[in-house]
Amino acid sequence: MPLFPHRIPNVVHHVRVRDESIGGDNPFKWEMKLTHEIVGREKCIIFALPGAFTPTCSTFQLPDFEELYPRFQKAGIENIFCVSVNDTFVMNKWAEDQGLEHVKVIPDGSGKFTSSIGMDVYKDNLGFGIRSWRYALIVKNFEIEQQFVERGFKHNADDDPYGVSSPQNILAFLEGREYDAGGEALQLNLLDGVGSEDKIG
Repeated sequence: MPLFPHRIPNVVHHVRVRDESIGGDNPFKWEMKLTHEIVGREKCIIFALPGAFTPTCSTFQLPDFEELYPRFQKAGIENIFCVSVNDTFVMNKWAEDQGLEHVKVIPDGSGKFTSSIGMDVYKDNLGFGIRSWRYALIVKNFEIEQQFVERGFKHNADDDPYGVSSPQNILAFLEGREYDAGGEALQLNLLDGVGSEDKIG
């Protein structure tokens, strides 16, 4: 497997999008979108976490990215995306619950993106099954420019470290201040559509 840095995977995400033409109480339709289609070529942050509605994710990480979005814009970040191994219904409801205006959620219900990027871990000790380790990436034109992986990557970890992938730490990096470089080097495989931008033009 090639070592970081490389391109982010380009896998299919099943999403529910609002379509007012449908009418009724549930005006949503299914769409299948590729990762590259969702994130685009602009400089962005993709951060991943163990699960929607979980304590650290809902209390600190997601709301802080939302609140600090103007500072990220000043630092050259166009968009911020949150990925979790949850289905689109859960991710959409979580985004609504959090009142998100800036951070966009990406459902990875089958874990294809997470496994392709090598960040899938067992969390059976918590009854979660396979989820994502906590990390963040700075990406431009699908290329990973910087990674922020929490330390202690392992299956069935007793704790859920948080700090390296926090928005405050990433801002420190972007603003040229001292920052925590984090844990293990991210490794990607090339089996799930990496480099397949030809699919979306």
